Amino acid sequence: MTREEALALLAQFRGEIDAIDLELLALLNRRTRVVEQIGKVKESVHLPIYEPKREQDVFRNVTENNDGPLGEDALQRIFERIIDEMRSLQKMRRANQSALNKSE
Repeated sequence: MTREEALALLAQFRGEIDAIDLELLALLNRRTRVVEQIGKVKESVHLPIYEPKREQDVFRNVTENNDGPLGEDALQRIFERIIDEMRSLQKMRRANQSALNKSE
């Protein structure tokens, strides 16, 4: 393979990565909208934001359905980060709603 062929191939792969990243972005935003709805339901009945059992269910779901090449540990780290960001969003929204309710 020549340098030019390698660069062309890299450009092609990077274009694929860019497209996949946009798909991931759309899915993360879709997941976030669902998490926002979950947060509203939890808040309406005063349930805690953090649910360790549910997080374990998420980890089990993704690891049991994984056919690689990502390993279980990598998947758990990725989903821990996603869940942490979603939990932070719920906390922020709950705090903002609480502040709004106090000002009324």
